[in-house]
Amino acid sequence: MPVLAWSDDVNSYESLGENGVGETAREVNSISSNPRIGVFICHCGSNIAGTVNPSKVREAAEKLPGVVTAKENKYTCSDLGQDEIISAIKQNGVERVVIAACSPRMHEPTFRNCVKQAGLNPYLLQMVNLREQCSWVHSREKDKATEKAIGLVRMGVAKAARLEPLEAREVPVEQSSLVIGGGVAGIQAALDLAEMGFKVYVVESEPSIGGRMAQLDKTFPTGDCAICILAPKMVELSRHPNITLLSYSEVEEIHGFIGNYNVKVRKKARYVDESKCVGCGVCADACPVKVDNKFDLGFGKRKAIYVPFPQAVPLKYTIDRENCIHFKTGKCGACVKACSNDAIDYEIVDDEIELKVGTIICATGFDIYVPKKRDVYRYWESRNVITGLELERLINASGPTGGNFIRPSDGKPPKRVAFIQCVGSRNRKLGSAYCSRVCCMYTIKNAQIIKEHQPDTDIAVYYNDIRAFGKGFEELYHRVREEYGIEFIRGRPAKLSENPETGSITIRAEETLLSKITEREFDLIVLATGLKPSEGSKRIGKVLPLSLSSDGFFQEAHPKLRPVDTAIDGIYLAGCAQGPKDIPDSVAQAKAAAASAAAIMAGKQVRIEPLTAIVDEELCVGCGLCVEMCPYGAPEVHESETGSKAKIVEALCHGCGTCVPACPQKAIAANQFTDEQITSEIASALGGVGRAAGKTKKDANRAEGA
Repeated sequence: MPVLAWSDDVNSYESLGENGVGETAREVNSISSNPRIGVFICHCGSNIAGTVNPSKVREAAEKLPGVVTAKENKYTCSDLGQDEIISAIKQNGVERVVIAACSPRMHEPTFRNCVKQAGLNPYLLQMVNLREQCSWVHSREKDKATEKAIGLVRMGVAKAARLEPLEAREVPVEQSSLVIGGGVAGIQAALDLAEMGFKVYVVESEPSIGGRMAQLDKTFPTGDCAICILAPKMVELSRHPNITLLSYSEVEEIHGFIGNYNVKVRKKARYVDESKCVGCGVCADACPVKVDNKFDLGFGKRKAIYVPFPQAVPLKYTIDRENCIHFKTGKCGACVKACSNDAIDYEIVDDEIELKVGTIICATGFDIYVPKKRDVYRYWESRNVITGLELERLINASGPTGGNFIRPSDGKPPKRVAFIQCVGSRNRKLGSAYCSRVCCMYTIKNAQIIKEHQPDTDIAVYYNDIRAFGKGFEELYHRVREEYGIEFIRGRPAKLSENPETGSITIRAEETLLSKITEREFDLIVLATGLKPSEGSKRIGKVLPLSLSSDGFFQEAHPKLRPVDTAIDGIYLAGCAQGPKDIPDSVAQAKAAAASAAAIMAGKQVRIEPLTAIVDEELCVGCGLCVEMCPYGAPEVHESETGSKAKIVEALCHGCGTCVPACPQKAIAANQFTDEQITSEIASALGGVGRAAGKTKKDANRAEGA
């Protein structure tokens, strides 16, 4: 491929030979014969205009070959700005549109619809990013930013001249949805879809739905009983005619594309026949084995055959194979003898279930950060240092202590309690740099509950900043300070030391408001541990190629305009799978995800973007390298009359272009990113380098190693 540069002398691109002598390149030269181009420069208020001079950009654009109109607008995405684009297309015969504004990720769909309204193919639009890639990163270099903006527009015009019209395709849609995760977000999303008349499959890895919310005592800021709110929804889900609940199950494989996903689910063996089990609990009473209860975080005990908690849905018992005497020795069988319904069956095996769905909602929740290093606030050294979720179980009426607030080491009520904030949040050394959002509020809520249980308890909260955003949260913060007398100490504890005789713990900290170092003694320390991506999310991340944000949670398609969408069409996020949030926000996002999924399934067909890879069968030799490289499984090798050839499944292709450079035969191209289109941009950029440096075009190319 020739190296190209812009020539001011002949108003065309030139190809530079090996000796640096310019020759006119016929394949990309003289865009004066190209389609009529309109350029529209957005001020974006002061986001762009505060750094870039839009008037100079417009004046430069007007001089570019092929440009028949160039306009600037304060807000191009507004109705007025879009009307100006439509008018220019109709009145000036514009055939290609270049919009120099913000990121295509922000408003490309908006401008495509605008171009389509004017009667032009929506894919004859080229966006140039003057905001994120220019003004925002060069705010102190206004002249250079303007110069760069002119170069970016010049590149956009060069590519726009070579855009080809594309047409979207439509594929049929399955009228059913898969919800992965049975926490409050997954439950709400499933119920909303089911109420709209769609078939829903809910897959939950645990024996019961309910998620983390089922472990909580009360919810903030209202103080409502968590399970009292959640249990009716759990029961409603299990009884809804449009919902199939697959508890104690794992999603193994997902293949397909929007509207047509094939899912393989492994339903793990409970060794209890669910159709016969009535949840009476006689089998558990007979079981001689006691192990730590995972649901109570090890504070309570359960049997080897169990339900996680009394309100479990489905209320079906499960045998813990690892601790069951029968599976260890082949003996016992006490549960079999006790069950009058013959529900116990040691021969049950895992079952594979295949589903076909149109959309998927990922509601895989979160896990609690647990300090992994020893000597992190003595969590592993002292029984009297616990996490916030462990405290929830200790004060819960259905927890291991029956709601009696006691100290783990001796079973006595603690008289002095300290909460330490931001453990595993906002601290790179202990976990993650992000704020987990809920820790301040659940600490305030639990401090209030302790005071209500034991009014004479002295409570102190060591904090960096109190983050009490949300309806009623700030009021709750002030109430616990003023009415309950809870002390808030600004400062991060530096050292904790335990008295081996009494079990009490001394906190040494710098109290920043007092500007002094203090030592205070407490009976119990509660670590306000943050939220981290769940193990379920990690498993699904291996099944689905979903992008992750820097904090490890699933990445949404757009933080403002598409907060529940993913980069994969037809797959949506709900609750803490997307990031830390409280219960109201999780429910709100679940309802948004359900609405987005329903919008896809409401029609019998769904539109597929044409920005995909294409294969030139004359060049393809069917080596299959593209198949190995594609993260979405879009290319397939099939036999034809001329031998093995690759074929792109358009509905699976995301246009990422991974296959294009991998092809040794240069047989694959990406729509709107062809070699000719990219080369034209590079040529324009190289021409800009020459002029910016005050050199001739040939000197600039030689200097760049062309």
